[in-house]
Amino acid sequence: MLLRLPEFQAMRALAPDGRVLFGTRIARLFAYGFLSVILVLYLAEMGLSHEQIGALLTLTLIGDTAISLWITTNADRIGRRRMLSVGAGLMILAGVLFALTSEFAVLLMAATIGVISPSGNEVGPFLPIEQAALSQTVPNEQRTQVFAWYNLVGSFATALGALCGGLAQALQGSGLAPLDSYRVIVMAYAAIGLALGGLFSRLSAAVEARTPTLPYTHASANRLGLHRSQGVAFRLAALFALDAFAGGFVLQSVVAYWFFVRYGVQEATLGGIFFGANVLAGMSALLAARVAARIGLIRTMVFTHIPSNILLIVVPLMPDLPLAIAVLLLRFSISQMDVPTRQSYTMAVVSPDERSAAAGVTGVARTIGAALSPAIAVPLQGIPALLSVPFFLAGGLKIAYDLLLYRSFKAIEPPDEK
Repeated sequence: MLLRLPEFQAMRALAPDGRVLFGTRIARLFAYGFLSVILVLYLAEMGLSHEQIGALLTLTLIGDTAISLWITTNADRIGRRRMLSVGAGLMILAGVLFALTSEFAVLLMAATIGVISPSGNEVGPFLPIEQAALSQTVPNEQRTQVFAWYNLVGSFATALGALCGGLAQALQGSGLAPLDSYRVIVMAYAAIGLALGGLFSRLSAAVEARTPTLPYTHASANRLGLHRSQGVAFRLAALFALDAFAGGFVLQSVVAYWFFVRYGVQEATLGGIFFGANVLAGMSALLAARVAARIGLIRTMVFTHIPSNILLIVVPLMPDLPLAIAVLLLRFSISQMDVPTRQSYTMAVVSPDERSAAAGVTGVARTIGAALSPAIAVPLQGIPALLSVPFFLAGGLKIAYDLLLYRSFKAIEPPDEK
């Protein structure tokens, strides 16, 4: 009976390349979750100051911007498989350098050039290229369902990675110094990057762009791989940057550190908390496809995101640890319903031959937005009286984003909704 539901039918329609892309999503998000629980603790154990850690997290995200923008806006021309493999190489580079040195200058270089995720969420060039490839392998009416599953498996992988990262550190901690046990996890991150490169090598030529980008003689007619869809893509990018800037105040690493300082929660428990949070987030992404089929993509994005952000503001107001965890988990149970709908909406309102570029431009905008806020959030956490301020800033700015998004795009319907 369950296999007859639209969500399961969409998964059954996946081509072999689609299944490989789901596998790369799982491997990558597991690695991000695995590392994010201990990353700030690892850097602090090295002796870095709060200001240095904040700057490093910011450069970790900013560093992806120029590289990811170039890769994603040229992937259709140079080759999607080549560009995905380059991203895997940058992930390996970052993991190896973070594990081998505590020199701040080298860490800055690794953060700027490499691919590393302090949030447990997507960074680098992978997501835009994979979105474009998935969009051309399934019918339009199944696109949102496939993106929902794509985000579901990613959330589960992040959850499992966070759980394993916390448990691995706890198990190693009995025989190793804290810094050495953290370093083992960072090396495992690099090893997963190597496995990711192997998975990308299994993709066929069918994932490459099928429709060549139309030539335009006027320079302004083709910016960053965009032509007809420039206006929509750039407006979406600006709004998504605001949302990501707000989210940067509550990166998974930052929230984990907040629980550690506020309540003394240890790594293994932190892994369990974020395992549950990411499982709930994944389930909410799957539910989003069904809600969007009834009320539309934009309404689903906004009407589920505002309550989620109110709950985010409430988390630090809770009087004890169990209530704070409960509100955080409740927030995650609806927090990701805007993700597959946002991805599907972007793919639907731009021309098919602009999908990689549009996903790249909006993705880079999100990276830039998210890169700016950790440099503010982490130093705030170094001041006891301001420890919880990042939650309030994140929730308030995200609500402003929701209202602006609804006002700007409620009248622009995707073709399949018309």
